[in-house]
Amino acid sequence: MLVAQAHSFTQQARLAITLAWIAGYTNVVTFLTCNTNTSHVTGTVSRWGVSIVEGTWSLTIFATFILVTFFLGALASGFCTETGRRRGWESIYVLPMTMQALLLASFAAGIELQGHQKVETGSILYALTGLATFAMGLQNATITRISSGVVRTTHMTGVFTDLGIETAQLFFWLRDRRTNSPPLPPTTLLHSVRAHPTARRLAILGSVAGSFALGAGLGALGYDKFPRLTMFPPVIFLLWIIVMDIRTPICEIESSEQAGAGDMGLPMGLAVYHLRKDRERKGKVHRMPDLLRWSERLPADKRVVILDLGDSPHLDTNAALELREMIRQSKARGRQLVLAGVGERQFSILREAGAGDLLDTTNVCTDLELAIARGLNLLAETS
Repeated sequence: MLVAQAHSFTQQARLAITLAWIAGYTNVVTFLTCNTNTSHVTGTVSRWGVSIVEGTWSLTIFATFILVTFFLGALASGFCTETGRRRGWESIYVLPMTMQALLLASFAAGIELQGHQKVETGSILYALTGLATFAMGLQNATITRISSGVVRTTHMTGVFTDLGIETAQLFFWLRDRRTNSPPLPPTTLLHSVRAHPTARRLAILGSVAGSFALGAGLGALGYDKFPRLTMFPPVIFLLWIIVMDIRTPICEIESSEQAGAGDMGLPMGLAVYHLRKDRERKGKVHRMPDLLRWSERLPADKRVVILDLGDSPHLDTNAALELREMIRQSKARGRQLVLAGVGERQFSILREAGAGDLLDTTNVCTDLELAIARGLNLLAETS
């Protein structure tokens, strides 16, 4: 889940459902404990402006502290993900999510020490709200990066704004469809609505809102029934996600030399890479690596690159969309990408994921020998 960007509808919806409830849960618990909202900063900015005008400097300082800690959380996420990308980490998102789990665990420890007492002033107030706000800024920035700006899990203003816009778009699409098309069976209409991008976007936004509301309800229930252990569920859940993410093996991308094939007598402008599973971890489902990050690190002198998918795991929609984006970026850099080891089923998944507009069928081969022959022809054409 946290290895690469979420391009597919399924992956983005999973992120929304999985993590939005943590934001709703944390926000309610912080409000009940410290009388402060921490998952979003809209109200904090408003109070900050009012307190400045009224000259209530204690409130101004506290609001400034909340804004700064949320910003620092987002900043820390940006530093972690960019450092991971530059250093070639397998997963650039596990570190910020681990930091969030530790922050919320510290927040939970602070609540446990306070018992059922509300905190309204003093250093304890700053410590508890700072931990929660930093964690929320961290989560929001990380999930925004994973989903390429599609999913934000810690505030609902943008979500409900987008829900209104997308609902209007869907209404006009349904009206135009009925006007311009002959009547279709109800099952066909239902299938078409589900497949429409606007309907899918509505499903993701609805998932975010519903998950956030569920988390808020669970947070209030937990604080009422088990006040000193309230924050344990989200912390344990985050740790479980991180452990499962680390335990699931990721395929390695090896050059032909690393794979034991030598230099294969290839010209300088052509390179062959193989997707390999970890042989020592048999029986486990392997995930695709971050293909976009790998593509960015390819040597500039390689004008034709062959990627052998013959030993790859099952190609899902998210991986297919990432391959599509990699093809687009390669073309923008003046590089040709040839895919080898692509069977009929994998090719169908690539087409269904929307890669058909960029995918040159002559650059998709069933075996490596054909791919190398195609690569040599492309290299000759670009010379």
